[in-house]
Amino acid sequence: MPVPWFLLSLALGRSPMVLSLEKLMGPQDTARCSPGLSCHLWDGDVLCLPGSIVSASGPVLVPTRLQTELVLRCHQETDCDLCVRVAIYLAVHGHWEEPKDEDRSGRAADLVLEEPRNAFLQAQVVLSFQAYPTARCVLLEVQVPAALVQPGQSVGSVVFDCFEAALGAEVRLWSYTQPRYQKELNLTQQLPDCKGLEVRDSIQSCWALPWLSVSADGDDVHLVLDVSEEQHFGLSLYWNQVQGPTKPWWHSNLTGPRNITLNHTDLFPCLCIQVWPLEPDSVRTSLCPFREDPRAHRNLWRAARLRLLPPRGWQLNAPCLLVAEATLCWQAPGGGPCLSLVPPLSRENVTVNKTLELPLMNAHPNLCVQVSGWERLQLQECLWADSLGALKDDMLLLETRGPQDNRSLCALEPSGCTPLLSRASTRAARLGEQLLQDLQSGQCLQLWEDDLRALWACPMDKYVHQRWALVWLACLLLASALFLLFLVKKNQVKEWLRLLKEDLRAGAVASGRAALLLYSAEDSGFERLVGALASALCQLPLRVAVDLWSRRELSAQGPLAWFHAQRRQTLQEGGVVVLLFSPGAVALCHEWLQDGASASAPHGPHDAFAASLSCVLPDFLQGRAPGRYVGAYFDGLLHSEAVPALFRSVPVFSLPSQLPDFLGTLQGPGTPRPGRLGERAKRVSRALQPALDQLLQSPGDPGDPEDGTRVGT
Repeated sequence: MPVPWFLLSLALGRSPMVLSLEKLMGPQDTARCSPGLSCHLWDGDVLCLPGSIVSASGPVLVPTRLQTELVLRCHQETDCDLCVRVAIYLAVHGHWEEPKDEDRSGRAADLVLEEPRNAFLQAQVVLSFQAYPTARCVLLEVQVPAALVQPGQSVGSVVFDCFEAALGAEVRLWSYTQPRYQKELNLTQQLPDCKGLEVRDSIQSCWALPWLSVSADGDDVHLVLDVSEEQHFGLSLYWNQVQGPTKPWWHSNLTGPRNITLNHTDLFPCLCIQVWPLEPDSVRTSLCPFREDPRAHRNLWRAARLRLLPPRGWQLNAPCLLVAEATLCWQAPGGGPCLSLVPPLSRENVTVNKTLELPLMNAHPNLCVQVSGWERLQLQECLWADSLGALKDDMLLLETRGPQDNRSLCALEPSGCTPLLSRASTRAARLGEQLLQDLQSGQCLQLWEDDLRALWACPMDKYVHQRWALVWLACLLLASALFLLFLVKKNQVKEWLRLLKEDLRAGAVASGRAALLLYSAEDSGFERLVGALASALCQLPLRVAVDLWSRRELSAQGPLAWFHAQRRQTLQEGGVVVLLFSPGAVALCHEWLQDGASASAPHGPHDAFAASLSCVLPDFLQGRAPGRYVGAYFDGLLHSEAVPALFRSVPVFSLPSQLPDFLGTLQGPGTPRPGRLGERAKRVSRALQPALDQLLQSPGDPGDPEDGTRVGT
């Protein structure tokens, strides 16, 4: 028993079952009708010319539904082709009328009344078939006895056997009458391939058909063709377009097996793959695997473009069919949402690559077209921006006309449509009377009009110029007031300007001063103390570098290379290197001075102080340290006498007791006034004291040298 095609489609799904098909012997096309009808199939194909829709003067037969079924047309038992059987269901439209004397021979559906009991309806039904690369049209004549005619009721069906098609192809069917009394019926179906049907023993091309599979690997898509090494086959990639013929993209003759890679940017929903053996009359298997792929749909929207076609036309160009809606909107300068203009162009579906007309009287650069798809905005194009210039600061007015020549005006703004003569706090309400005068004097451009409404664009340039004139006047008055104040209190103003200049100069100099802190990583408590000092110095106009904040660079470069790079950069920028002495640092210095070879190796993976001694000590020994180095130690951790004598050739400060002098030395020339410097020293001392107290209370805690983290900015 034949398997209906719609059941076949449901059964196949994504994991097709193997189904058997009815076999038809012989190459002839045939037609048969349901009981009570008579039908005849014209010899040969006819031209597909639907023509225009005409009105019927009486009852006519029209097709109401198409149903398809797959069968096999066989020349021999093992030599068959896939074929599409089509059933056309017919119904009567219209009512009986009294016969007239004129000739009715030109009608496609004729009423013949030799005797009432012999009356019948006749119709010429065209059935059109298209499957790449084949297109056919056949003509069926159908007669219905008057006894079966009931207006609006189905009278039966006619079945056509059959249209041959390739396995895996996409087929399209149309049906209409000649002449045409209604819109033609259409149906699109995807045929299964050799894997989905029990046809391998019946269709010879399936015996050696190249098996094709599609797999994804990251951003790439692989087409895997599982064929023998000796088999030659053709492979074609094409865009299966709804309107017009298919558009080839890539074609090649290959020898299997093959693995072809496509980039994800090449995917489109209508991209199809066709493969066939290079043999005479071989069957071509087609596959369109990217119809539901989100990447393919994203690529399609990226490739879509809006194009202006003068004078008022526009077009949405895309390689595939798009399900989209278009609206007209008004884009104000300065960003913000595009205001939807529903009256001129109501939201409607868009046909790709088809010219559409905008119902406008005049063009304007602020008029834009929005195209939405997948439930969100995809494209927006101000089509006249190139020809008419940049967006204008115009006010869009909506005029509503009532009875007795009454009309109301409101301005379209992001907050809504604001009446011109209202007390709202918007720009349109404030300038309502002026805008009304501009409209009456003909200064506004009419964009669209129907019987009840109209859209106007009124320029706002002159009002913007007036606003800027007021701003300039206010600035002039302020400058005059400041000049008078300067004349009255000249001495005080000069002193204030001098102090301001001094502060700005000091800040500019200090902000460019870099400081590199070197210390011995003895324990976690001392590292926290160093981190607190570095964070506090960052709050001043200083740029601080410390290995505590560069552990990743230290691990990658090594302590010695990291110190060399930081020291060179700091000194080239006129900065200063700060040596923070602790008991461990003093011990390292003595060890290096007594035996430089044994002290040259770092004590830890991040101990920049130990690594730097080989570069720091030569600067002190050769007298290059003054002006480039500063020493410091913390109160309660070390006495001044403990600092090696070699390092006393540069200033050495006790912290936090000598913080003002320490900060003044760090900031160098242009140091702020003593009062401001004291305030900064107090802030640093407050940040430093908690960490110092904690370290003094637990001097024996070894800690973890990896525990230090940056506290400040």
